[in-house]
Amino acid sequence: MAHETRRLAFRLDDCSRRRPAIGVIVLATDLTIECELQRLLPLDAIGLYHSRIHNDVQITPDTLRAMEKGITAGAAVLVPSTPLDVIAYGCTSATVVMGEEKVFELVRAGRPGVACTTPMTAALAAFKALDVSRIALLAPYRADVSRIVRDYIAARGVEVPIMGTFDVEDDGVVARISEESICSAAIELGRCDHVDAVFISCTTLRASGVVRKVEEVLDKPVTTSTHALAWHCAMLAGVDPPSCNLGRLYAQISA
Repeated sequence: MAHETRRLAFRLDDCSRRRPAIGVIVLATDLTIECELQRLLPLDAIGLYHSRIHNDVQITPDTLRAMEKGITAGAAVLVPSTPLDVIAYGCTSATVVMGEEKVFELVRAGRPGVACTTPMTAALAAFKALDVSRIALLAPYRADVSRIVRDYIAARGVEVPIMGTFDVEDDGVVARISEESICSAAIELGRCDHVDAVFISCTTLRASGVVRKVEEVLDKPVTTSTHALAWHCAMLAGVDPPSCNLGRLYAQISA
């Protein structure tokens, strides 16, 4: 039997109509951020790309700081032939241990000139957009890491009168904390009279889905690491994120 191979015609798209593109550096152990970003970002209007970097499953200041050596390579391999509008580094606690500017420096060493954000950068921008200055902080980390996150936020002018932690060191366990547990804890902390918003820290927590429910109970704005990150990525890329059913942060865009 004879075999035939045909050389087929094709055409190229007009590159001038390229969609805004967002790259995300994801931790090897993170089971959550990619799925949440897909729900929070307008995928019909943007390109969303991920790379992964090694991290230790144990969340300690030393293991968080050790991620420094992987960030530049993680940025460099993000669709290198495609222009990116934004690169996000997807770890809240490592950002505060290293510092935002150090993260940006490492990202731009692999991808010069790109706009950068992190979950903490995004959260601080969200607090400003929501006009809140006193937050309840919910974190999954062990106590010393949680305190580092709290102190970082406070040093940037946002008071943290109350903080709660699940006191977990294993990132795999963090990913399994139920939405019901997160919701109950956020409501308990947010009922504090001395706060006007709630921030749920950690991209591994499955927290974005509880934002509206907690807001409805408390009548206060709520955001999370990934919830704020998606919003900030869209803002930096010049794209409006969806405003329906995603909470006050997203609703204020169209207000």
